[in-house]
Amino acid sequence: MTPFRCSVAVIGITISVLFVGCQTAPTEPDPNPGQKLIDQGRALFFEETFAGNGRTCGSCHPVDNNLTIEPRSIAQLPSDDPLFVAEFVPALADNFENPRLMRDFGLILENLDGFGDLENVFTQRGVPHVFGMSVSVDSRDGPRTGWSGDGAPIDGSLRAFSVGAVIQHFPLSTNRIAGVDFRLPTEDELDALEAFMLAQGRREDLTLPLPLKGLQAARGQELFNDVAGGKCFGCHFNAGANANPAIFGADAGNLNFNTGVEAQPDQPADHSGEPVPPDDGFGVPGNGEFNTPPLVEAADTAPFFHNNSVATVEGAVAFYNGDAFNNSPAGQLVAGATGGPINLDATQVEAVAAFLRVINALENIRAATELLEAIRDNRRLVGRLANEQPIVAIAEIEDAVEVLDAVALHRDAVAALREAHGYASDIPDSSFTSTRSDLARKALDALNDAQDDLIES
Repeated sequence: MTPFRCSVAVIGITISVLFVGCQTAPTEPDPNPGQKLIDQGRALFFEETFAGNGRTCGSCHPVDNNLTIEPRSIAQLPSDDPLFVAEFVPALADNFENPRLMRDFGLILENLDGFGDLENVFTQRGVPHVFGMSVSVDSRDGPRTGWSGDGAPIDGSLRAFSVGAVIQHFPLSTNRIAGVDFRLPTEDELDALEAFMLAQGRREDLTLPLPLKGLQAARGQELFNDVAGGKCFGCHFNAGANANPAIFGADAGNLNFNTGVEAQPDQPADHSGEPVPPDDGFGVPGNGEFNTPPLVEAADTAPFFHNNSVATVEGAVAFYNGDAFNNSPAGQLVAGATGGPINLDATQVEAVAAFLRVINALENIRAATELLEAIRDNRRLVGRLANEQPIVAIAEIEDAVEVLDAVALHRDAVAALREAHGYASDIPDSSFTSTRSDLARKALDALNDAQDDLIES
């Protein structure tokens, strides 16, 4: 990703004209930013309001909810949380957010086609997590950020995405005048924010097939990679966000597709009585395309798709059986390349979903293990506060339990995960390093038992 350098003039018409005199810098950012830079990015991400309405990046990407929000997590927030500024700041009462759609469906208002007609030109989108971005953003056509790249003005990069987020979500009023309604991030702050986001979650993709132990998940993996079955591997190579290089070319990376999500009948938000214009996807005006999200973290970051229209991972898999997908440009591409549409029976849908649930639980275990090993060894992970490490580890274990237990997968693994959760839950209340270390060690032993039930070591 290439950083940009620009002088800024916010004139409140379209995102594409928010920046004047931008020039691409000749150097690439450090691919291995140090601890100090990532720590600075963490502080900015969760604490910096950029002289705006009180929101931070963490308002929509909280550390204890998989760096995303959804109706259940929103319902737990106090009424004066900055996420709800449209409900108590008069200057943001109109055309800034739709509080009902936010609370009921986790949808955030975006002016991706510009700020010239706030009342009529907008979309309502869910909040994507920011895990695994170091292996899911790049493509031969430039970076793919957000749900389509529209939120990142100029060059689509993570740096630009941070600028776009401040302008869209942080202002004191919908005039969005830089220096009045917010301040723009400095170049150093953009460096730090980018470094922090790239450090979150996985640093590498899986290598499928995995030696899974569960019969249903193993069958789901076969269907996932089967050109006559689920056909998922073409766009989600190794269950990530990148296209299969054997099909799309070695440099394909993360690609945009029109998968027909907007053509689904009976989308929940459409029945709310609130205005929900069709989302035109990438570009101004849009071409109906959205970039491919990674699937490893999918099961515990529901709802699904850019408009939060599907609540369960089983429903998300089943979507690809329906007319909305199979009649879409992407569906037609798949059918032409493989000789027919995707057509999975209900048991096969559940098998693919079981595979996605298991790889999500394995990622939860990996992340919790990394955190607990640091506690055991009395050290702090880069980009984490010391007191945050056990809290996030507990949340990761809870997610693993939830994604497996919801459909009665791997009962022995769930029992071991609950044992690990019990030990980890005692860590925040302990003030003695030796006790914290011992609790972490016991939790790690239980996590290892859970992992052994899911996959061959």
